[in-house]
Amino acid sequence: MAEIVTLAEAVAELVHDGDVVALEGFTHLIPFAAGHELIRQGRRELTLVRMTPDLIYDQLIGAGCARKLVFSWGGNPGVGSLHRFRDAVEHSWPGPLELEENSHAGMAAAYAAGAANLPFGVLRGYAGTDLVGRTDSLAWITCPFTGEQLAAVRAHRPDVGIVHAQRADEAGNVQIWGITGTQKETVLASARSLVTVEEIVPELEPRPSAIVLPSWVVTAVAVAPGGAQPSYVHDYYDRDNDFYRSWDEISRDRDSFRAWLEQHVLER
Repeated sequence: MAEIVTLAEAVAELVHDGDVVALEGFTHLIPFAAGHELIRQGRRELTLVRMTPDLIYDQLIGAGCARKLVFSWGGNPGVGSLHRFRDAVEHSWPGPLELEENSHAGMAAAYAAGAANLPFGVLRGYAGTDLVGRTDSLAWITCPFTGEQLAAVRAHRPDVGIVHAQRADEAGNVQIWGITGTQKETVLASARSLVTVEEIVPELEPRPSAIVLPSWVVTAVAVAPGGAQPSYVHDYYDRDNDFYRSWDEISRDRDSFRAWLEQHVLER
């Protein structure tokens, strides 16, 4: 059953140096507050998993938290490159970063397989690319029924899955609505899970197309109002597009990045 704790308590208890950690959320509900708490607590040697690493992973990489990145696309949406990510890959600053590249569909299949407690996912994909030969988590298999060649992707089974949601009730049941990515699969696939929420309410009200993660699949819930900013939370606040644009300049230089990190993350 989910325990309702502070964000600092949750990260201290659930996330350890060297863990495989997935922070998921697609377009909105990106768990920035949780990522910043990882930085404040000085986590190191993490393998970070995310379908679309954007600003929060740029910050985690630049802060020295990451050893490896498992991903399918990386960038500052609508703006350009992730400069801390590029600096780590090209110049090993603040340390070397190992990459494991997948497709979007492959990442989704890996999460779904992990959520179903299966060893791998299967898809028609990767044809015409050299990723299967370069990525240890991918392989070609032959369908035993049709003889068709298919791609197999090793299941994602993170040590810790972290997502953000609109709300939870006092028993720790979590409700998510709006655009959803692989938040449900991330929680189900992970050995431990943390959900940050905008608010805790006495009882969840039914909503069309909402996802409910029952308390018994979640390890911890932490209240973090504004916990997805500068991304948005449907029905709570809008995306801070100005910040996404400004991040390009902030992150381009190591000194300006470190100054921003000190002021806006470490001193909070």
